[in-house]
Amino acid sequence: MSRSRRRPTDPNVITVHLGQFTREHANAIAEELERAGIVWWFKEPGFLSQVWEFGVRLFVDRERLDEAKQIAAKVRASSSGAVGPGSGEPS
Repeated sequence: MSRSRRRPTDPNVITVHLGQFTREHANAIAEELERAGIVWWFKEPGFLSQVWEFGVRLFVDRERLDEAKQIAAKVRASSSGAVGPGSGEPS
């Protein structure tokens, strides 16, 4: 993943936070979101915030949040990639 991905250009799509994941899990989840046709974007910590913030935050189309949570859970079940206590759990 690059440092950032542009937010959706469709003004009718509103995104919500899916969770915070390791880069490896974020990539795997993003691949599955693409396959499912779910709009998504990510944000990595900035230069200074990477000192206290770890992992990649994923955001998805709020209309498909439940489906995205299921995808993230499936990917996480295949291996462990949560960042910090309770992180990576889709919220």
